[in-house]
Amino acid sequence: MSNAIIQTIPLGFPWQTQDPFLFCVYHLDHYPKGNGEMGPDPKLLEGRNIGNDFTIKDGWRMYHGSTIPGFPYHPHRGFETITIVNKGYCDHSDSLGAAGRFGEGDVQWMTAGSGVQHSEMFPLLNDDAENPLELFQIWLNLPKADKFTAPHFKMLWHEDIPVVQTENARIKVIAGSFNGHQANDPAPNSWAANTDNEVAIWNIHVKEESEFTLPKATTEVSRTLYFYEGSEVYFGERKVNPNFGIVLDATQEVTFKTGTKEAHFLMLQGKPINEPVAKYGPFVMNTDEEIQKAMDEYRLTQFGGWPWPYPDNVHDKQKGRFAKYPDGKLVEK
Repeated sequence: MSNAIIQTIPLGFPWQTQDPFLFCVYHLDHYPKGNGEMGPDPKLLEGRNIGNDFTIKDGWRMYHGSTIPGFPYHPHRGFETITIVNKGYCDHSDSLGAAGRFGEGDVQWMTAGSGVQHSEMFPLLNDDAENPLELFQIWLNLPKADKFTAPHFKMLWHEDIPVVQTENARIKVIAGSFNGHQANDPAPNSWAANTDNEVAIWNIHVKEESEFTLPKATTEVSRTLYFYEGSEVYFGERKVNPNFGIVLDATQEVTFKTGTKEAHFLMLQGKPINEPVAKYGPFVMNTDEEIQKAMDEYRLTQFGGWPWPYPDNVHDKQKGRFAKYPDGKLVEK
């Protein structure tokens, strides 16, 4: 089985990805009790680099937030963001007028396309206990033909996401198909919307001291299995420790054994787009000239402007999980 492993890569911040994916980051923050205003006690902010706090202190980070952790408004163009919130909550606001609060296993799929601004804040809703956050954000590229597709905002509520329960494992099928269990449709102009591209995003939990088999793909795709929590896993005689990405040959079915702790994985798979990639911060195009144009256009138009009162906009503390779409449609969970 170890011959299915092409290479292993240490997991940093962010994680290394393969085409068609551009970026993947894993946030695990053990936020304290809230202060009643959805942030930590201001005393706990002392000694932090507020506005750019990416150093774990007391188990958590503020990121670009000043009073509430998260990422105040920023632009994107040319790709998609897929945000999986397993623990805690994310408050979304964007330049389309869309908004939402999601968590508890929900997934947001946003096509930036021709250009959008959004904010992603992590409100500390619980004042009586800690507010742990576990979140993945994945950037999935768009091909040249779809770089300027209209921006799109879609929620995949956890109640609707297929979860396959086997004797040894739990597989959450966010994109693609696992053993006949098909994920919900992604955003309509996504690379994942064409099933020929075999895009798959699976969050896999495997019990300790058991076996799990990844089925082989039917076409040539890139496949990386990110081992982010557990003790150790064995591919035949080859041992892999946690906090490594395992690049696999997807033409092979592969079986591995877990060690003394339950093992958690994120699997990213897809047909490569195989086009030039030019990246600068939040913009992903095919050429440096297109990046410059994106920067110029953002300075000129702000991609529609910011319709919310604050750059770090959050929603009412008492509000539950919800999504407000650009057309005004409101869904409350």
